[in-house]
Amino acid sequence: MKAVQYRTVGAAPEVVEIEKPEPGPGEIRLKVTAAGVCHSDIAVMSWPAEALTFPLPLTLGHEGVGVVDKLGEGVRNVALGESVAVYGPWGCGRCTKCQQGKENYCLNAARLGINPPGLGNPGAIAEYMIVDDPRHLLPLGDLDPVKTVPLTDAGLTPYHAIKRSLPKLVPGSTAVVFGTGGLGHVGIQLLRALTSARVIALDVNDEKLRLAKEVGAHETVLSDENAVENVRKLTPGGRGAEAVFDFVGVPPTVKASGACAMIEGDVTIVGIGGGSLEVGFGLQAYETVVTSPYWGSRSEMGEVFDLARLGAVDVHVETYSIDEAPKAYERLHDGKVQGRAVILPNG
Repeated sequence: MKAVQYRTVGAAPEVVEIEKPEPGPGEIRLKVTAAGVCHSDIAVMSWPAEALTFPLPLTLGHEGVGVVDKLGEGVRNVALGESVAVYGPWGCGRCTKCQQGKENYCLNAARLGINPPGLGNPGAIAEYMIVDDPRHLLPLGDLDPVKTVPLTDAGLTPYHAIKRSLPKLVPGSTAVVFGTGGLGHVGIQLLRALTSARVIALDVNDEKLRLAKEVGAHETVLSDENAVENVRKLTPGGRGAEAVFDFVGVPPTVKASGACAMIEGDVTIVGIGGGSLEVGFGLQAYETVVTSPYWGSRSEMGEVFDLARLGAVDVHVETYSIDEAPKAYERLHDGKVQGRAVILPNG
């Protein structure tokens, strides 16, 4: 079968032929319908060899949907031919976090060497993939696989981040979004669906800001040296925002995110661009809460899917064949993808 793999440290991903995997006891094989391309993959491919915690080659893709193709021994409650989505942050299933469905915060994953598909385990950018346990599958039902696959990360991650700040996003409040790409453009829609906050979106060019407006941002601001001043001008009395969501995470946006937050505001650093925010008395507005969340829970993925069924979230996608996957990564790296790139391995 064809798969897209990261094979050599520092090299571009390659389309290769590998053996079709067979499910072991308790495992499920999917014929992959669609797989998302994420900036996290590019971040991993930029790490030096000593930073990698898993061996190469690695089949990429931590956003996946597919049709159940074969069941391993002992698998129950999953039907052959069923259309399903893969919950990515796999955990041990036994610790207190996993028992709450918060496998993204599994207490044992690192110690046990449990990795998500595409980020340690073979991922979804292949004609077939193996899922380790039925609990990591969510039925798609009537949802469009191509439009839904980004919701497993690009929807779930911002939903989890925003959900924490909902008590502060009351009428008259302001929410700021840095980065309007794969995660950010979904985050804007979630803020509009879940809150009455005024949404201000920032990015580096007019094309990206047009997308932000299209998906619901009330205001757009160019992310430049004047960004903080221009954002504060748009908040009542220049006080700043109740919640700031940085979906880029590079040092300049993280610093600006802190400067945009008001007293008792939230700063949520979602992007993994390597930025950090210094916290201490007088360094940020009083009682600023700074967090760096990771993905979301299994139940939250179901909630995101329900929002999609209601029409509250519409992911903008660019589709590519599996042979075009390296091109999709190149376009994503160069900032040319509008929304989310989706690979159709069997399309």
